[in-house]
This record gives sequence, C-alpha cells and structure tokens, in this order.
Amino acid sequence: MNEVPLTHILFVSTALFFIGMYGLFTRKNLITMLMSIELLLNSVNINFVAFNKYLFPDKLDGVFFTIFIITIAAAEAAVAIAIIINLYRSHKSIDVEDATELKF
Repeated sequence: MNEVPLTHILFVSTALFFIGMYGLFTRKNLITMLMSIELLLNSVNINFVAFNKYLFPDKLDGVFFTIFIITIAAAEAAVAIAIIINLYRSHKSIDVEDATELKF
C-alpha cells in the first residue's frame, strides 16, 4: 500500500490554515468567524498527526496533542456559541460591527 507523502498532507494543512485566516479576517458574521477558528485548529491537528507519523511512528505524542486540542476546541465552541446567542438576544444581530457597540 502506498503512503501519502508528507508534502501532500502539509499542502492540505496549509490550505486549511489560510482558508481559516481568510475567513477570520474577511467575515463579519460571528458564526463564520467561529468556523474559521475551527479550521485553523483542524489544520494544526493535521500537522501534529502528520509529523508524528513521519518523524516518530512508534510514539503517540502528536495524537495526544490533537486530542487535547479537540477537547479545548469543543469547550471554546460551546462558550462562543453561548456568547453569540446572548448577543443575538440583546442586539438581534450577530455581526461583529454590532457587537462593538455593546452597552453594559
């Protein structure tokens, strides 16, 4: 069975990273910004697993880092969605420009 070269995996990871950065900097919707952050984290996860497989095939350090990042991303998404729902209830919008006008 043929293995996928490391350069192909890094190309996909880099593409995901830059798509996430583009989405983070160009979107005004908080939900799409959250999805862009998830893309960034997933590209890092791909890098961890790929480098772990090609550099240290007998160890699972990259996989453990990936599981830790997935756990942190799930907690981050839960908190962010709660904040977004709260902003929508108070401002009837989830645009970033509307969120900068918060009055407490």
